Amino acid sequence: MDQTKHTNGASLMDMGTEKKKYDAILVVGFGGPEKQEDVLPFLENVTRGRNIPRERLLKVAEHYYHCGGSSPINGQVRELIDALLPELRRHAISLPIYWGNRNWHPLLADTLREMEAAGVKKALAVVLAAYSSYSGCRQYREDIERAQDEVGPGAPTIDKTRVFYNHPEFISANSDRIREALAQVPLDDRSTVRLTFTAHSIPQAMAKGFSYEMQLQETCRLVAADLGIPASRWALVYQSRSGRPQDPWLEPDILDHLRHLKDRGTAAVIIHPIGFLSDHMEVLYDLDEEAMHLCKELGLPAVRSRTVGTHRGFVRMLRELICERVSSTPAEERRYLGQFGPGHDTCPTDCCLPPPRSSSVATA
Repeated sequence: MDQTKHTNGASLMDMGTEKKKYDAILVVGFGGPEKQEDVLPFLENVTRGRNIPRERLLKVAEHYYHCGGSSPINGQVRELIDALLPELRRHAISLPIYWGNRNWHPLLADTLREMEAAGVKKALAVVLAAYSSYSGCRQYREDIERAQDEVGPGAPTIDKTRVFYNHPEFISANSDRIREALAQVPLDDRSTVRLTFTAHSIPQAMAKGFSYEMQLQETCRLVAADLGIPASRWALVYQSRSGRPQDPWLEPDILDHLRHLKDRGTAAVIIHPIGFLSDHMEVLYDLDEEAMHLCKELGLPAVRSRTVGTHRGFVRMLRELICERVSSTPAEERRYLGQFGPGHDTCPTDCCLPPPRSSSVATA
């Protein structure tokens, strides 16, 4: 497969009698730099229009330089697409897969131009974000609309798959990753090990406008229940805070929480990045470097479990989300766990409204 474009090489003429509701799949990601000289231009893209001080960008850039001068996120998306493609083929979906990013190459506008040239009129977007928030939902839709405007009237129309925080396959994939980590905990500590779920913190003022916090809590509850871990032994905490000190963000912070666990005499902890889909920079630096370094200082045994990544269940879930849209599966027949039902296909006009501008830097 072409590692840059990530189309499957099949033309639209090769689809035979397949339903033509969509001409292609579009995987939409955050993007990340793949070499050292890309780091600062990438961060400038991430923070465009926010008036972030240059010294703040340079400080964040050091995280990338510390980890080799690049982010693994683009490579991880390639691996995910390589896993998704045969999964779709096994279920008679032969649509070509395209890939476009918000912040770094391949950029969405370039991908839409490629799709237009290939004759794609309508595509289904798989946005790589599990939860409803401005940055995980509306901003991606705005990115797509901006790219469509840049391409012009020939740009394909694009629908978006639903959020999947409560999909059974997403829950089981996360549970499996935690079981892998649990196997690394000494046998005597497994019955008392504390499970710490982490997600990207956002300003509290922003969180009031959508269901991000509620959805995260529900995912954590469902995963813990699947593992048989009682509520007294797990917690949702936040990481990667990057805003002004005077602005309240979602808490508790992961580092404060780890200190609290040590003070309570916790024997061991598993740190699971439930808010992330791949082991990219915010997982590698904020958890593997900062959080694990603190655990070592505290003398608190800790294991960081992997994100869902290319777990077979997660790939099956993406295929299912695509299939349900291609076949127009009714909402009442779509799979979910818990009390909140499957997410909507079409976002309402007030979905995930933009927050007030703040000095924050999200990385990948």
